[in-house]
Amino acid sequence: MVDPIDDIARQARQGSVSAIIQTLNDKLADSGVRTRAMFDQGVLQLLCEAPTPEQLEQPILVPQVKQILEALQPRNVRRVNINSRIVREQQLLWLEEIKRDPNNQLLWSEEITLDRSNFFQRLLQDRQDHKLDPSRTNLPKASPRVLREKKVFWRGLLGGASLSLFLLLLGWAVYSWLTPRVGQNPQANQAADPRSSAAPATTTPASNSPGSNPAESAPDPFAQAVRLAEETVVAGQAAQTSAEWLEVASRWQRASDLMAQIDAADARYAVAQDRVQLYRQNSEAALEQAQKAQ
Repeated sequence: MVDPIDDIARQARQGSVSAIIQTLNDKLADSGVRTRAMFDQGVLQLLCEAPTPEQLEQPILVPQVKQILEALQPRNVRRVNINSRIVREQQLLWLEEIKRDPNNQLLWSEEITLDRSNFFQRLLQDRQDHKLDPSRTNLPKASPRVLREKKVFWRGLLGGASLSLFLLLLGWAVYSWLTPRVGQNPQANQAADPRSSAAPATTTPASNSPGSNPAESAPDPFAQAVRLAEETVVAGQAAQTSAEWLEVASRWQRASDLMAQIDAADARYAVAQDRVQLYRQNSEAALEQAQKAQ
């Protein structure tokens, strides 16, 4: 048997609005706050009600709700608009009433953006929810062949991630080893010096040599995207103005586009597809910050 609390939490993480409401009501029961919610144009509209205004103090209630929702990590929920008012009779069309006359309906309203956990934490949580899914308890056990194929899939996924990390470190080591040698090559220095016009122009670019292979020198879009993402994280921590946030958003979108170039036959394809969505969401969040900074 699955613990009902665990089952409600699992449904809330999958994006069930009723499960999210039940979880919030359980967590906020001691403060006397009750909640209702519904999706509207991609935003989770949340209504918090209590008998007195003191129970709905904005500096206290907003961080509590944000902490609860970020701990749940509900799927497809990033933007949440928190509305508060004194409790009144049940209204089926409460959202329409608030939109029609927000000044007389609400004490205050604030929109928040939920922080996302990293890829590996979400992967681990999905596997745990998969084990807790009660709809699978009565299903027949998978055949050894299916289990073996699943094992091979996960092994390939982890192997691809490990291989990409190894290649990234190897490329950095080779680059660090070759960089100081450029200054020690007199022929390279002579070719780079514009004053060496007296030397015979017999050297040709390596890319034009008959035995060169352009594919061997092509940059790895996966490594480029990872490096760009690391740089963008640092830039996002320092961004303050609207222009700086727009630059951060552009970098995240560029990283997403690079990840989208990974071929389906590549062992890193599954990881790359997840990064495409994650970097795109980061770009959208940066655009929102740019609008707020204007």
